[in-house]
Amino acid sequence: MLYIIGLGLGDEKDITLRGLEAVRSCRKVYVEAYTSLLSFGISSDGLSKLEELYGKTIAVADREMVEEKADTFLSEASESDVGFLVVGDPFGATTHTDLVIRAKKLGVKVEVIHNASVMNAVGACGLQLYRFGETVSIPFFTDSWRPDSFYEKIMENQRLGLHTLCLLDIQVKEPSLEHLCRGKKVYLPPRFMTVNTALSQLLEVEQVRGKQAYSEESKCVGIARLGSIDQVIIAGSMRDLLAVDFGPPLHCLIIVGQTHELEDEMLRFFSLS
Repeated sequence: MLYIIGLGLGDEKDITLRGLEAVRSCRKVYVEAYTSLLSFGISSDGLSKLEELYGKTIAVADREMVEEKADTFLSEASESDVGFLVVGDPFGATTHTDLVIRAKKLGVKVEVIHNASVMNAVGACGLQLYRFGETVSIPFFTDSWRPDSFYEKIMENQRLGLHTLCLLDIQVKEPSLEHLCRGKKVYLPPRFMTVNTALSQLLEVEQVRGKQAYSEESKCVGIARLGSIDQVIIAGSMRDLLAVDFGPPLHCLIIVGQTHELEDEMLRFFSLS
């Protein structure tokens, strides 16, 4: 059996009882460490916290292993129980859907154990989940790569009066293009996009596209470390949020659509003004 187990958003204690029982029953356990991270990250210290509470030795599965060498632990799962731990919910990233498909094609049984993810926990800001439109991802811009496919989706959500959840780029174990050109695999330091960077990029795209999908006055909600004890939720205009220090990662951003009076009342608790 391959167990794909959601860890939730906060720390090692957010695992469900069912998830914990599954982990303790497994012969081998991996934790995925690049689509998201817990409040303490997946450092050696963070890993030891997981191992101490769960009572198991845990191996870190990076992007390369999950996307290119998944056959290793899928083969193990064909012979014994293997746990694959995912921050948030197992289906919060398409990578994990692909993993399920690959397992089923190999005849490996799969059991998924769900948990909280950013997709539902954003309701903490007071905006109703059923009033959200399509979620978009904001990647880091470079000098030569400034993709803006998210713009049309935001504009369509705004046209329909729906809120837009923006998931911000996470770069963990990204290869250096300069070294790849030399035939060497050297990884760049981890980077996590902030609300401020996302807003700057969004406003840059609006200047270029000019279709008024949003503006500096558009109401937004910036969120940091959602689900953790020290989570931060601040509502305000794009211009106002640009100046806010949201602290350590992970961050996400909501561009607010049309609101109900109950949503407005909740947002006032998080408003800058």
